[in-house]
Amino acid sequence: MPTLALIRHGQSQWNLENRFTGWWDADLTEKGEAEARHAGELLREAGFAPRQAFSSVQTRAIRTLWLALTEMGLVWLPVEKNWRLNERHYGGLTGLDKKETAEKHGDEQVHIWRRSYDTPPPPLEKGSKYDLSGDPRYDGVDVPDTESLKLTLERVLPFWHESIAPVLKSGTDTVIAAHGNSLRALVKHLFEVPDETITGVEIPTGNPLLIELDDNLKPISARYLDASRATELPAIPG
Repeated sequence: MPTLALIRHGQSQWNLENRFTGWWDADLTEKGEAEARHAGELLREAGFAPRQAFSSVQTRAIRTLWLALTEMGLVWLPVEKNWRLNERHYGGLTGLDKKETAEKHGDEQVHIWRRSYDTPPPPLEKGSKYDLSGDPRYDGVDVPDTESLKLTLERVLPFWHESIAPVLKSGTDTVIAAHGNSLRALVKHLFEVPDETITGVEIPTGNPLLIELDDNLKPISARYLDASRATELPAIPG
């Protein structure tokens, strides 16, 4: 039976500045680097020894994975990076200060943009300084101009089914370093979380979620390795 570890990247510079980040490539802060290393320490101490790793193509997730694997002595692991594991695209909110945005549009509207399952923020204007359609890492990708969590799930799942699930079904323990919303999408899929409650599921930064799966990739058990920073997990289905 395979085990899957999910790691949300450590604190990024835009997390620190309280800005909507999404697909923008903000790097880790010193605190974020420390969180990533600690994630690796926790995984090593738990005896977790993956043989395959995945991440998004965003620097904060890639560096989180690298720092964690360094602490585990596993930098030699094969790593597959894919844009489908990217954070949710925050559209026209990208780069904005969250507090100032709430003051301008109202707390209720911003809460809907951030936390509703299927209501995306306003689209990003084409040609904006945050428009990544010309970024070489997205060659051949139809870069979205905004996303809801529902849309994020819809683009994460094909990569799960085509690339990650076959590795796990072979019995290979696996680690994924990604983002709050792309990991929330995976948790929704694995734990069969209803649409109306998934946005309340919080995934803390740099705190590995270790999930033991059966041969059909259904969760048997799940726990955060740092109990002091753990959030409530969905019930295991079945």
